Amino acid sequence: MSNCIAQDTLEEILALPITPPELSSVSGKRELHNATRTYFNAENRQKYKCCEVFAKSLQDDQIISKIENVTGADLDGSYLRIEYVLDTGGFWLEPHTDLGVKIFTMLLYTSKDPAHSNLGTDIYNSAKEHVGRSPFHSNGALVFVPADDTFHGFERREISGVRRSIIVNYVSSEWRERDQLAFPDMPISS
Repeated sequence: MSNCIAQDTLEEILALPITPPELSSVSGKRELHNATRTYFNAENRQKYKCCEVFAKSLQDDQIISKIENVTGADLDGSYLRIEYVLDTGGFWLEPHTDLGVKIFTMLLYTSKDPAHSNLGTDIYNSAKEHVGRSPFHSNGALVFVPADDTFHGFERREISGVRRSIIVNYVSSEWRERDQLAFPDMPISS
């Protein structure tokens, strides 16, 4: 996908006063750094207008309907989870799938640095063999409905500066970390 969000909202997100977490030479899984992850949750929606605007747009009935029609995902009763990701040198992710409680995934790339053109999400086959890489361009995205064959990750490679992206998930009611949700008391009604 391309041109995913309004340019002014993208600029405001890029200007957020959020610094990348220190990896301490530990990587491979995002959950290894749960304590330093940033979400467009209730607190940040209240604190930053762009988080509120972005989250409300993804909670909108027309957007929900479009996502369901295009992907076949059933979002009824799900909850919106938005993570703002700031990856730096040393970051990598092993091949994995988003199974279970994740119903929809969008990896939205926000960096504008031309040096980041090779920093897209790596895609793997069911044997976890690398088969390709999504294009990385600002305001572009890789979208998929999680399944047991949607292996993706991030191969070890040089990251100049900060690789900025947003992970959008719609998750089932079984999601335990309610403080990560944009609207923890407002399930999607499609």
